[in-house]
This record gives sequence, C-alpha cells and structure tokens, in this order.
Amino acid sequence: MAALEEAGARGVESNTTKTGDFNNALDAPIDIDVEHLSTEKLSTDGEKNNLNIVDFDGPDDPMHPMNWSSAKKKTAIVIVTSMTLLSYVAVTYMSFRPNVNKLLTHFSCSPIGSTINSSATLDILTHFKSTNETLGSFVTTVFLLGYTFGPLFIAPLSELYGRAILYKTCMCLFAIFNVACAVANSLGSLVVFRFLAGIMGSCPVTLGASSIADMVPSEKRTGAMGAYVLGAALGPSIGPIVGGFLTPAAGWRWTFWLMAIASGAMTVVAVLFVCESYPYVLLERKTKRLRKHSGNKNLRSGLSARKMPGELLAFSILRPLKMLLSPIIFLLSFYAAVVYSYLYLCFTTFEVVFGGQYGFNSGEAGLATLGLALGSILGVVGCGLVTEEVSRRLVKEHGGDPKPEYRLPPMVVGALCTPIGLFWYGWSAEAKAHWIVPIIGTVFIGMGMVFTYVRPPLIPILYFWAQYVCLANVVHQMSSAMYLVDAYTVHAASVTAASTVFRCLLGALLPLAGPSMYNALGLGGGNTLLGFISIAFAPLLVIFFLYGHRIREAKLFKIDF
Repeated sequence: MAALEEAGARGVESNTTKTGDFNNALDAPIDIDVEHLSTEKLSTDGEKNNLNIVDFDGPDDPMHPMNWSSAKKKTAIVIVTSMTLLSYVAVTYMSFRPNVNKLLTHFSCSPIGSTINSSATLDILTHFKSTNETLGSFVTTVFLLGYTFGPLFIAPLSELYGRAILYKTCMCLFAIFNVACAVANSLGSLVVFRFLAGIMGSCPVTLGASSIADMVPSEKRTGAMGAYVLGAALGPSIGPIVGGFLTPAAGWRWTFWLMAIASGAMTVVAVLFVCESYPYVLLERKTKRLRKHSGNKNLRSGLSARKMPGELLAFSILRPLKMLLSPIIFLLSFYAAVVYSYLYLCFTTFEVVFGGQYGFNSGEAGLATLGLALGSILGVVGCGLVTEEVSRRLVKEHGGDPKPEYRLPPMVVGALCTPIGLFWYGWSAEAKAHWIVPIIGTVFIGMGMVFTYVRPPLIPILYFWAQYVCLANVVHQMSSAMYLVDAYTVHAASVTAASTVFRCLLGALLPLAGPSMYNALGLGGGNTLLGFISIAFAPLLVIFFLYGHRIREAKLFKIDF
C-alpha cells in the first residue's frame, strides 16, 4: 500500500490554502499532485507515463472527495456525526437505578463498590425469571465487547471496499439487531443480539475520522473533526437521560425499540445521501469501468497494491494490530487507554455520590452528568480554536512545513486540565459539599478529556457513567485523533481501530481495581492518585511534540503498514 500512502500524503498535504474555519475547509478544490498519485513507489520510473495507469483527471477532478462541493462535504460530515451520536446513545441508554439500601453515604465506612443495578437489567432479570445478576449485567456490557472487536474487521474492510457500503450495511444491521433485542424471548438471545449490535454500532466510531480525512485537508481538518467529536460527546449525555426516564415509564423493551426506530431512519438517510469517499476504492471503480468500455485488461489503478484480494484482505485485517508496534501509536494508545480506564474508575462513584449521598433518582442522576456534557462541548470548541491557532503559528515559524506533531500541544493542556477536575470532584464529594460543586468539577474533567475520547468499561456502574468519559474524552482524543489521522492519513481507519481496540481491552481490565482502591484511599485520595497519573504522562506528549517526526521516520521504528 505504499502508493496509497504516498497518494494520501501528497493529495492531502499539498493543499496550500490558508487555514480557515469549518466552511472554508469545505469549499474550494485543492491542488492534488496527480503525477505522484499515479507514479507509486511500486512502479518503476519507466511507468510514469504508462497509459495503462488510471488516475484522477487532474487536480480539479470532481470525483476526488477533496474537490467535492462544500454542501456535499457538510452533508457527509453531518450524517457521520449523527450516526456516531446514535451509536453512543446506544451504549448508555440502559441507565442505572441505584439500590439505595446498599448505597453508603460515608465512603470511609463501607465498600464503595456496593451493588448498583441497572433499572433495565433488573426488569430484564425479572421478565426472564432469572437471578443471575452477572448475566443480567452482561446484557449491558456485552455491547462494549462488540465495540472492541468490531473495528478489527470494519476498518480493514473499509480500506478494501470503501466507507459507504459499510456505513449503510452496518447501520441497517444495527437497526435489525436492536429489533431482535426488543423481541428477544430469552436472556441468552438478548446477550447475543446485543453483542452483534455493538459490532455494527462501532462502524461510525471507527470510520468517522477516516471519512473526514478523505474529504478535508489536514490544515483545515480541525473544524470538521470538532463537529464529528461533538456527536461523540453529546451521545453519551443523551443516552442516560433517555434511559433514566424511558425504562421506568415504558419498560426495558422500549429502549431497544426506540434505538431501532432511530437507526432505521438513519439507515434510510445513509442509503440516500452517503457517497463513497475513499480514493483507493474510487480509482478501482473507475479502472473497472474503463476496462469494461475499452476492453483493455491491462488497465490498473494508480493506487493498486498489486496483491490478490485474499492476500490484501488478510494483510488489511492484521494492519490495525501491526500498527501497535509503532512506538507513537502504541504509547498514545496506551495513554488513551489508561485515561479511559482510570476515569472509569472514578466514575464508579457516580451512583454512590448522586444516588446515595444526594438522593438523585435514575433520571436525575442522568441529568447530573450534563456537567460532563457541558465540559465536553467547551472542550471541543476550545480545542478547535487552540489547535488551529497553534498549528498555524508553528507552521509559519518552521517555514511553512506542516507536521502532524503540531496537533499535540493542546493535549498537554488536557493532561493538566483532567487532574484538576478529578481533584475537584473527588474532594468536594468526600466533603459532602452542595451537589453542584462536584458537578462543576466534572465540567473540568469533560473539558480536559475532550482532548482523549473513549468508551466505557465492562462493569455496570462503570458502564453507565464511564461513557461520559467518552464525552469527557473529547480534548485528549480530539488532539490524539487528529495527530494520528494526519500522521497516518491513508490508513486512518486502521490506526483508529488499533487505538480503539487497545483502549477497550485495557479499559475492561483496569477498572476492576476500582472498589479496592476507593476502599483503601477514599474518593478524594483515589481521585488524587488518578490525577497524578495523568500529570505523569505530560512529558511523553512533549517528547512526541519535539521528536515525533524523527521517531516516525527512524529506520528502527519504520514499519510497513
């Protein structure tokens, strides 16, 4: 895929238009170096003028997604954002109702990991006459297993067959599996369908950033990424509110019916308006058309990898895991995974704090998480403004040479902002301050974490509140996502999948230490420990900012993806 890599780098980075806002990013066609797009590294010098090589028709070819109209790009981004929002709502709509008899308002006197059951889970267990609370909880958390494994297949398939077909297929199947959940006649079948829904729901989360990379040049990508991340930020805030009120009022089946209706409508929108944006697939389709019309069987795409389909598929499936061998991808993914994990450790306390200490019911507890939503929105806006300005200045200072590393400085801000929120929330809740005080602390967590956006762990209570960290994740992840997408543009889907899988797996394991940690240290002490861990990663970000380019280009770390 060397040609594809070079094509992506040339096609995206050669844009010389000045950095602007979201609208400017989607407007005029950009300059695409068609010569380099066709003379891939796989070709010899003598092939540069080979008439059998099929490329885009010049730098202004309207078929290239970079040259789409502003309206077409906006439509695509809005649809992808909406699908992402819907996917995250599906993760969190099974809200939690605290078992108040088991909640303890004094953290120093009793286990903080007291049993807290999902209202939906309780209804499901009652309906199926089961007393297996572990299996009942698994109905909620199995969706996350789908989120973990789905990207391993969705990302490589998108790089072979395109984004559009996967968006449409996965969203359709997502709706079907939610219907299956709604009509499930056994607990086992519900678990299976919920898992399959999780796999399909991971599609927009996996491909969203790569779709934006297909359409928007790197120096204009901040606004588009901000819009996309906003969907990921708002989804988790809507889910618990909907679930918190809908489940007690209409029953657990309606949480699935509502999601099936919404995803069915989104499927229709996707079928009607989502167009293919991956240049590799677009050129392959063009090549097939020309072969058919001309009868020339020697025609091949300028981005062809010269591999058999089976070999290419196997290579693409392994690529996300292979990418973790890169120090930058591994360490940034590890950082995101740790943040993902210890923030979920923190959020194991939400039901105890707001349900037990402040007496919130499930719906009110869902509303309490709007502090994180507000912080995430502020983080998206702030990260977008800061990243754009910092990147522009750094490019100017370094002779106009744009580098992906210029995306990283805001991440340092997030690494410092997150512990402030953790300290604030932990100690104010332990001191039993007014309920608004710890919620204000979560605003800082949301703001800081927008710069790492992730998913929730595999414990019921973690699951409900942790997904707000996904929201809270929007400054870490936004910075890291833009950096990784810029650095590995052509394989953006694979690098996103690699980071996602790593975060989900680690995030599923580390939160298990939550109850023991909070029992030993208390809420304030436990959050303080998590805050200092976050601060400890700040030097790593500085190292990547200063030396990331050298590390990526060093022969020792050079990996052929």
